Amino acid sequence: MQKYEPEGPGPRRLPPELERGVREVRNLLGGLGGLGGRRFVTGVAGLLLVILIWSSWFTAQPEETGVVQRFGAVVRTVGPGLHFKLPYSIETVQLVPTARVLKEEFGFRTAATRPGQRTQYADDKGLKDESLMLTGDLNVIDVQWIVQYRIEDPVRYLFRVRESRQTIRDIAESVMRRIVGNRVGSDVLTVGRVAVSTEMKEEMQKILSEYETGVRLVTVELQDVTPPDPVKPAFNEVNEARQDRERSINQAQEQANRELPKARGEAARTITEADGHAIERVNRANGEATRFRAILAEYQQAPEVTRRRLYLEALGAILPEAKALYIVDGDQKALVPWLQVESGDKPAAGGKQPGDKPAAGGKQP
Repeated sequence: MQKYEPEGPGPRRLPPELERGVREVRNLLGGLGGLGGRRFVTGVAGLLLVILIWSSWFTAQPEETGVVQRFGAVVRTVGPGLHFKLPYSIETVQLVPTARVLKEEFGFRTAATRPGQRTQYADDKGLKDESLMLTGDLNVIDVQWIVQYRIEDPVRYLFRVRESRQTIRDIAESVMRRIVGNRVGSDVLTVGRVAVSTEMKEEMQKILSEYETGVRLVTVELQDVTPPDPVKPAFNEVNEARQDRERSINQAQEQANRELPKARGEAARTITEADGHAIERVNRANGEATRFRAILAEYQQAPEVTRRRLYLEALGAILPEAKALYIVDGDQKALVPWLQVESGDKPAAGGKQPGDKPAAGGKQP
């Protein structure tokens, strides 16, 4: 635009561009008319007033916290309920769900969740890029997991880290890949899942705290850990072989637990019986030795009496056990009837009873 210079004395004239704009405004206001123009201005003013009033309040839901900014600077945080602020463009508010448990899914996506119905998952082959991982024994496994967290500090969550949600996902994927890469694949697939989740939660929370994200982890769960689809048949065969081995080991251990205590019990019983028998034999031998020494002492004092007494005691112990007894005179040359000593009514030798009288002309033996 060129600089305007007045041509001489007289009324000052505007530049041509300004004169053209003034004429257009005059034509517009002249077209509105007197009363119509005032109504238009009043309507515009009312509309502006409604916009200012409408932008002066906001409502935070029960699970939300409002962060109020004045010209971009954080001035306060408010809880659930109705709140007021300066009109639009002076103060703005961002609502953060601090009381809600948020989650990030890795390796799968939940398509729909309805009460009373089974959860449906999206079938996206591109998600394998974030779930396929290399283990410490150079095997590839498919790990699907969930990270649940809460926002503790909404100011830090909004302004300390750029793209907080994506940062959480990047940290989770990085930590999971490092943990799985330090473990054997079979461990992650079977007994090591709880240990992986615990270690994942601790290390991820440490990193989030160092970054001042204002996020507190609730839980980290391994949803599904499987081998890749091309190697699943071979992996299933290996698992079946391992299960057969474990079953055989358990059966052998069960039999050992059943047989070993039984054998130990029998061995203890045999040892106890042997000890008792040994003690009995030793005590009996000691008793016999003591009795023999006592008899020896008596024999030394009265040999004849002791010998006779022992003889009679021996006969008293033997004769009650004998079924039949025969006394024969060794000096007799001819056959003689023998003496019947056994009890009963059996006839003696020669057909005689012990109480019969001898026949006529005979002699009683």
